[in-house]
Amino acid sequence: MSDTPSPTRPTSPHAGPCHHVDHPRPAVPGVSLHWCDEQAEIHRIVVGDYENNVFVLRCRQTGESTLIDAANEHDKLLELCRALDVRSVLETHGHWDHIQAVPAVREAGYRVAVTAEDAAMLPSYDDVLEDESVLEVGRLRLHTMCTPGHTPGSVCFRLEGSPILFSGDTLFPGGPGATSFEGGDFETIIGSIDRRLFALLPADTIVMPGHGSDTTIGTEQPSLDEWMTRGW
Repeated sequence: MSDTPSPTRPTSPHAGPCHHVDHPRPAVPGVSLHWCDEQAEIHRIVVGDYENNVFVLRCRQTGESTLIDAANEHDKLLELCRALDVRSVLETHGHWDHIQAVPAVREAGYRVAVTAEDAAMLPSYDDVLEDESVLEVGRLRLHTMCTPGHTPGSVCFRLEGSPILFSGDTLFPGGPGATSFEGGDFETIIGSIDRRLFALLPADTIVMPGHGSDTTIGTEQPSLDEWMTRGW
């Protein structure tokens, strides 16, 4: 019997076949390899009562990672941070279900970044995210795309060189994120999705939202007029 590890099958329905045998396999209950290509891999865990997606984007060349949305169950997230060499935490927005683990990860020494518009929604933070900036994760380049509407400071992250968008609660399968909360605005989120996402990203871009399943830009774009007509 061979001792060589077998390839891991990514869990995203939009992931292609993976032939790598060198992916780290964190011993954290519920975590899975969600997507990978030659430059990057994405690990996913679902946490909390609202079933938040937490993604860890890892550079395959250097092993360095960033965690997107320190939502809940901080013990699991801290174990994941240690296993995957997380260097920073990025928040897609400041709603409470996405930030419950922020105090614990900061106490453990991880820097937390959020937009200025949503910063007051966090109990504490370290860095401010600006629109159209580039964040380095090892040798990966992650682009910020401010997409207000769900909250005034909602932001998406686009991975350069790979068809990946982390959309937070801005875009989901079947429509935009809710705008009924304080600070939400339907016209604003529709404008963000139309001008910042649909107009700029290729149809095959995989959208990884803050809750639920992945989708693609090409799948969602034809429904924009329907969303505008229904008003949600």
